[in-house]
Amino acid sequence: MVQFADRVNRVNPSAVREIFKLMADPEIISFGGGSPANESFEPDIIKEITAELLTKQPDLMLQYGTTEGWTPLRDAYIEHIAKPKGLAFDRGNIITTTGSTQGISLSIDAFVNEGDTVLVESPTFLATLMVFAKVNANVVAVDMDEDGMRTDDLAAKLEATGARLIYTIPTFQNPTGRTLSLERRKDVAKLAALHGAVVIEDDPYCDLRYSGEALPPIKSFDDADNVIMLNSFSKIVSPGLRVGTVAASAEIIPKLTVAKQCSDTHTAILPQAICAEYLNRGLLPGHLKSTAPMYKERLDTMLACIEKYLPAEAEYTRPDGGVFIWLTMPDGFDAQELLVTATQKYKVAFVPGAPFHADPADGKNTLRLNFSGATPDKIEEGMQRLSKAFAAQL
Repeated sequence: MVQFADRVNRVNPSAVREIFKLMADPEIISFGGGSPANESFEPDIIKEITAELLTKQPDLMLQYGTTEGWTPLRDAYIEHIAKPKGLAFDRGNIITTTGSTQGISLSIDAFVNEGDTVLVESPTFLATLMVFAKVNANVVAVDMDEDGMRTDDLAAKLEATGARLIYTIPTFQNPTGRTLSLERRKDVAKLAALHGAVVIEDDPYCDLRYSGEALPPIKSFDDADNVIMLNSFSKIVSPGLRVGTVAASAEIIPKLTVAKQCSDTHTAILPQAICAEYLNRGLLPGHLKSTAPMYKERLDTMLACIEKYLPAEAEYTRPDGGVFIWLTMPDGFDAQELLVTATQKYKVAFVPGAPFHADPADGKNTLRLNFSGATPDKIEEGMQRLSKAFAAQL
């Protein structure tokens, strides 16, 4: 029998990826993923850009590239994404990644040793918890409320643990949909500087806003150069392209570059070039504006269905954007048991909340619902099915 490395044995399979396997059943209505709407894709535009790139620059598109990334994309990111957010970068502050999740992994490679303490929101993105488990980090959860991570609890736990790293999804958080308030964004930057901790600001959903005012990133308050900001093209252009970006100080980027050289040498050139051309053609603002009403309709439909069909004791978030709603039932409720009933008998899927917690014993009474991947009529039908699963369990 083969002997596996401890770092692999420490990691459980992703609950989301396991639920994706259910999609082989065409009768399943899924609220389990985090995918953008298929209707948001622009295949004709991507096809046109791809054809032009392969016609004009075939050798460059099909050849190796630099680890730091396709220079036109780094420049386009600075001009079209960073500057509108009030951030001033140059190329030395940017590296492109194979999806923003790679940015998480590279940052952890650069800053977290085995046994180091790291602080995360409770709950948080389960893939990040998987990476922390792989490196055997000591993960300490920071409490959240409707304004995001509680910075009073963050301050106390920084003081108590001497944590090296803080991980946060400040805008339309995965899994709760909550957004960190402006004052707390300032506090996170100040506390990180005070304690010498690095912040991973994972912000893939920030441009998916359907109501309310946009907030500046934590990075804009980063006087100590402690914040690593991650963005992604997965939710705003296409997840299949697998392109993300990391923005950090000129001191940090070289270490992330070395870590990436140990991973995949460089992100594929063609997807990077597609994203660069998409930005340089000025297509992103119009695309976000045109898709926002569709997503808002889906969000509003799911919120109305929760109110209409689910048990009165269910508490849930009301996000201004993103792709997730977080639902909490009274203590003693078992969302994993509900999932079995829901998928097997009523053909509807979601993600139980426990895997999003640093301590898997927490969050058993919670679940994450995705509204972006289903049409309003499917949301209505799926929520009716889910209500029957709730009724059967309760």
